[in-house]
Amino acid sequence: MLVEILVLLLFVLAAGLGWWALRLRARLREMAFGKRSLAVKYGKMSEQFLPFLEGYPHDPQLFRFLGTPIDGIQFADDKIVFVEFKVGDSRLSPTQQKIRALVEQGKVTFEEIRIK
Repeated sequence: MLVEILVLLLFVLAAGLGWWALRLRARLREMAFGKRSLAVKYGKMSEQFLPFLEGYPHDPQLFRFLGTPIDGIQFADDKIVFVEFKVGDSRLSPTQQKIRALVEQGKVTFEEIRIK
């Protein structure tokens, strides 16, 4: 009888620990996702200030923030520059690579669209 009670108690404890471990893993995944999400939000916010930092090679007053698919457009008297800020070893996304290729191929146009 005592052995059966101990086995039952161990079974209940093991089930409880298993449930607790599953909940802990789920919470850790949620926290990791939240951390990545915050990093993206902070990155998007900081991109709006980067043109005003020392060392930015253009007039920050003429920078217009887009956010996606590129960070912004820099206007100058003699050119227009598509700007993508990167930190560390981060790379261009496939969409950004395609945009860069289209610019390099001269496939950028200006369209005036009138709405009546």
